[in-house]
Amino acid sequence: MRNFTLGDFDFALPPELIAQHPAAERAGSRLLDGTQAPPIDRSFRDLPSLLREGDLMVFNDTQVVKARLFGEKPTGGKLELLIERVLHDRDVVAHMKVSKKPQPGTVLRMAGGFTATLTGRWPQDDGPLFRFTLSGDPYELMERHGHVPLPPYITHTDSAEDARRYQTVFARHPGAVAAPTAALHFDEATLASLDARGVRRATVTLHVGAGTFQPVKTENLADHRMHSERYAVPQATQQAIGEARERGGRIVAVGTTTVRTLESWALSGQAEGDTSIFITPGFGFRLTDLLLTNFHLPKSTLMMMVSALAGYDHVMALYRHAIAQRYRFFSYGDAMLLARANRQHA
Repeated sequence: MRNFTLGDFDFALPPELIAQHPAAERAGSRLLDGTQAPPIDRSFRDLPSLLREGDLMVFNDTQVVKARLFGEKPTGGKLELLIERVLHDRDVVAHMKVSKKPQPGTVLRMAGGFTATLTGRWPQDDGPLFRFTLSGDPYELMERHGHVPLPPYITHTDSAEDARRYQTVFARHPGAVAAPTAALHFDEATLASLDARGVRRATVTLHVGAGTFQPVKTENLADHRMHSERYAVPQATQQAIGEARERGGRIVAVGTTTVRTLESWALSGQAEGDTSIFITPGFGFRLTDLLLTNFHLPKSTLMMMVSALAGYDHVMALYRHAIAQRYRFFSYGDAMLLARANRQHA
């Protein structure tokens, strides 16, 4: 098999194709049907017609929290925290953006009138994450004083529109700092169309971390250290997947976060926990048959995942087509439907 390196997943993207705002309506985006070659340009509302009765769509029902918080050190120096996860009680783990890192024990004054006390790094002493104790309930403080953690390639400050649209219509479990963006396209009408067609639905939970935007810096993919995220596969979803397999239905993962969850469960046998799974070409998929996904950043781990699923040459051809046809890219952009190459049930 070909030995892929980081440069294999690069491509030139005109910056004007990076969507800065969502489509006027959730299901108003375009859909590139990449389940065949050549691909077909469609509307997202065509999605139900591409699926079959008995297929199972699996959604990530995580809820994005307003995880971006601003404050200052006792010296007056400005800083920004991005809460990665809530541990317990008032303890949180966060990325910290500041000119000079404060020492453990420092009490930070946060916008909104609360405090965050730095207690050290987490989980290792040399990692990028810091542990803080907040002066109140983390979820309440984020909801009242936080900002929507828009991706770094979206250049405007968060607005009321972002608070509404950078969230799926079925978000249930708070904890994500990035949206499962493929699911942003679904509205109630599309979900009703899927139901009418006999497409079943199930959910998993993966709290998307900021690490999803971390660039891969090593040319040798084996040297990349993948970030960790929390996931859970409910018993009802496990049963739905087994039933879909029995009736010959396909497992349709909505978004790469759902793929990470399903394949982590299939590999480990653990229905909940932390995963740092890194899916690159050559990976043996056990559950994912189809993938609905947005268009991803060059040289990203997500480009590697979709190439592993649908085939590298096919995916790169789809991206060339998407750029030529002026599809909108990234979180607020258009969608693509992919099928697993050499689909076999494990």
